Amino acid sequence: MADMHLLYLVVPLAPLAGSLLAGLFGKAIGRTGAHIVTILGVAVALAASIVIFQDVRAGNVFNGPLYVWATSGGLTFEVGFLIDSLTVMMMLVVTFVSLMVHLYTIGYMHEDPGYQRFFSYISLFTFSMLMLVMSNNFLQLFFGWEAVGLVSYLLIGFWYTRPTAIYANMKAFLVNRVGDFGFLLGIGLVAAYAGSLNYAEVFAKSGELASTTMTGTGWSLITAICICLFIGAMGKSAQVPLHVWLPDSMEGPTPISALIHAATMVTAGIFMVARMSPLFELSDAALSFVLVIGATTALFMGFLGIVQNDVKRVVAYSTLSQLGYMTVALGVSAYSAAVFHLMTHAFFKALLFLGAGSVIMGMHHDQDMRNMGGLWRYMPVTWLTSLVGSLALIGFPFLSGFYSKDSIIEAVHASHIPGSGYALACVMAGVFVTAFYSFRMYFLVFHGKERFGHDHHDHHGDHDDEEPSDDHHHGLAPGQKPHESPWVVTVPLVLLAIPSVAIGFMTIEPMLFGGWFEKVIHIDHTAHPALEELAHEFHGASAMALHGFTTLPFILAMSGVAVAWFFYMVRPDIPAAIQKAFFPIYSLLDNKYFFDRFNEIFFAGGARLLGKGLWKAGDQGLIDGVAINGSARLVGWIAQLSKLFQTGHIYQYAFSMIIGVFIFLTYWFNRG
Repeated sequence: MADMHLLYLVVPLAPLAGSLLAGLFGKAIGRTGAHIVTILGVAVALAASIVIFQDVRAGNVFNGPLYVWATSGGLTFEVGFLIDSLTVMMMLVVTFVSLMVHLYTIGYMHEDPGYQRFFSYISLFTFSMLMLVMSNNFLQLFFGWEAVGLVSYLLIGFWYTRPTAIYANMKAFLVNRVGDFGFLLGIGLVAAYAGSLNYAEVFAKSGELASTTMTGTGWSLITAICICLFIGAMGKSAQVPLHVWLPDSMEGPTPISALIHAATMVTAGIFMVARMSPLFELSDAALSFVLVIGATTALFMGFLGIVQNDVKRVVAYSTLSQLGYMTVALGVSAYSAAVFHLMTHAFFKALLFLGAGSVIMGMHHDQDMRNMGGLWRYMPVTWLTSLVGSLALIGFPFLSGFYSKDSIIEAVHASHIPGSGYALACVMAGVFVTAFYSFRMYFLVFHGKERFGHDHHDHHGDHDDEEPSDDHHHGLAPGQKPHESPWVVTVPLVLLAIPSVAIGFMTIEPMLFGGWFEKVIHIDHTAHPALEELAHEFHGASAMALHGFTTLPFILAMSGVAVAWFFYMVRPDIPAAIQKAFFPIYSLLDNKYFFDRFNEIFFAGGARLLGKGLWKAGDQGLIDGVAINGSARLVGWIAQLSKLFQTGHIYQYAFSMIIGVFIFLTYWFNRG
């Protein structure tokens, strides 16, 4: 068992070692050395995770401290690991996707001057996420939580000479601080009322927490804790209204877009709520809040994907929508379905992002889909793998996305939690919307007439192109043709396409209806029977997929594909006419529901007004006016008064002394 403990340490520390070597000694080891040490570190972490996975399958789990950092009163702050079925699933997903991203980066970033720095950052990102998922206490969870936020700030602003990148990483950092404030409040309530930060100890006191009301408010303590923790998840997992940072994170290089959106950071909130299932199960109010927020995100963020022309931003909005689906599953107590969708989504979303990056490379860093078309002839591997990823995303039967997405929809249908009717309408409508924008992107990029290699009217998506230098040529010159990406790009695409097809079929039974999460995720099946009802209707993965061809979600998905094909392949004039006819709605979507504008006016404008008020009243009025200039004026007044008595005439001084003695004697005798 001691060997296994050492192996637990290897998983997060191997990527950390690679990150430190590439970051501190990047110039010494060179570009090749930087990618070798970081890829080796993540590969070692993946290999160790596979061994630990086999050990957990054999029934061995671990929950214990590794290092006690401090003790204050009865509260212990420590570094510790919780290795169970939920942890090892996350470890495998994080390390595998991260390894694919590392390999892909060799081809994608080969000309970038920050090559070594980028490899250092993505390995550090992997370390941070592993520390988060392996933690057995709230302190270490918070450390990993903040670490992924910090590294995402560095990666989104990787091209720090571009103002848009700096704006995007600052936006991500500030929005996540809003969510993290709620998260910290939740952890503070846990520490104050449970007297511990250790998961097992807190969960053991969950019944006591559920029967407690907060002093002076009458609020249910468990509801307050769960909502505060979920506010943290809203920031990290980009739920409305704290979603605004995620589309702008596209300012970072494509490999990090894949890592942030697929296996790390955005999945942290989903993982955390699933881990906290013993607490969330005790508050229907908190679950209902989670459900409504998730349903709103799933549908309304999907609408925004319809009007995007930047290939990466379409995939980014699909991430927001799919995170909404995961959150909906959490809200109906189908935690295992949420985590199952987290896993399947990690593979096909990483595939779609890396496929988009391959297209961008082939198009010489042009990201506007209106400048593409017909790429399937020139980029066959990218085309086929992107088709697989798109089919998985829309939930085509037998592909991985079908099993997880359909399970969530069925769980919502079986739920009785307040808000489940609204959520069902949102997720069903979201099926059509997802299929429409996904295949709009697919058809515009890979099929139809070729729209590249000649002068285009002025449209380049919603932000600057991928390259950091403004003088670099973007897009294909007249007569140029796209080209397939090198093998270091296409091999990760193929390796990600395999689980995008097969992982759902292979794992749905143990993860949802078997005992894989039996002692890890806790559900009150009497109060929340959704998942149990699904289990009664499940008759095997093949039967589920065959039945899927006859269901309403399949009809909606295929309708979305058909409408996208008709609009963009047969009658491309129709979308333009619809845009003109419904311009107010288009403007609302194009401006992203004016969330950014509202934040700029209300929060940023309010902060500026507050700052100006504090400057005027505090700095100029109180500090400069009273404390500094006021004290100087007071000294001046005293000096002017003193000056009246400092004339230089002896008779005036003698007279003043006599008057002073007279006053003193009068006072003395009066006291006597």
